[in-house]
Amino acid sequence: MRLSSYIDSTYLKTSHQAGISDDETRILVTKVIKEAIEYRFKLVMIRAEFIPLAKQRIQEANSQVRIGTVIGFHKGVSSVTEKLKEIEAAIDLGADEVDVVINFEAFKRGEITLVGEEIISCTRMALNKLKVIKWIIETAALTTEEIAKISSLIKDLVLANFSKTAAHKVFVKSSTGFYETPNGEPNGATFESIKSMITNARPLKIKAAGGVKTKEDLLKMITLGVDRIGTSSAKKIFNETQTNLNY
Repeated sequence: MRLSSYIDSTYLKTSHQAGISDDETRILVTKVIKEAIEYRFKLVMIRAEFIPLAKQRIQEANSQVRIGTVIGFHKGVSSVTEKLKEIEAAIDLGADEVDVVINFEAFKRGEITLVGEEIISCTRMALNKLKVIKWIIETAALTTEEIAKISSLIKDLVLANFSKTAAHKVFVKSSTGFYETPNGEPNGATFESIKSMITNARPLKIKAAGGVKTKEDLLKMITLGVDRIGTSSAKKIFNETQTNLNY
C-alpha cells in the first residue's frame, strides 16, 4: 500500500488561533489542498467552511482525495442535536468523512447514557449517508483505564447497532491536537494510547492524530497497526520518506 494512502493532511487552526488574517488562512488551506492532490494523500482535513473550496479544487484536478472535517471541535461538549446538525451540514457541503469529538468530559463524569446516545445517533447519520465517521476520544484528557473503556464502549455500541460491514466505516481517533495539557505533556497520539485503542476498539479502525511529525513517528504508528494518520506535517513527513516509497 502507498504510504500516502494512510495520511489525512490536516489544517484546522482558525485565523484567531494562528494569529493571521482570514485571507492568509484561506491561502494556507488552499496550499494544503493542493499538496494533498499532488502527493495523493488519502484525505484533506479542514474546517467545514473550506469544504466547497476543496471540492472544487479536487474536482478540477480529477483527484481521488477525500474531504474530511471536524464536528463538535474541539472540546466535544456540544449537544447531540448540535452535532447532528453539524454532520448534516458538512455532508451537504461535500464532506466524505466527519471526525466527531466525543463528549469525553461527560464520559469522565460517568454519563454513559448521554455518550452512548451520541455515539449511536451520530454514527447512524453518517452511515446512513454512506460516509465515514471517526470518534475523537482526546486521549490526553483520559487515564489509561479511561482510554480502554471509551474505546470499548464505542466498539460495543457500533457492533450492537450496526452491521459489521458498516463498522469498517467507523474509526476511533486519538486526539484533536488542541487539548491543553499541563507542564507541556503530550496532547496527541502516544504509542501507549494507540496500543490501548487498537486492543480495545478492534475491529473498528484506528486513526492516530496529534503529535505525528516525523517519518519515524509515522512508520511506527503504521507498524503498530493504525489505519490512518492525521498530521499537519504531511508534506514534510512524506518528503522524508522519498516520494516513491511504498510501505
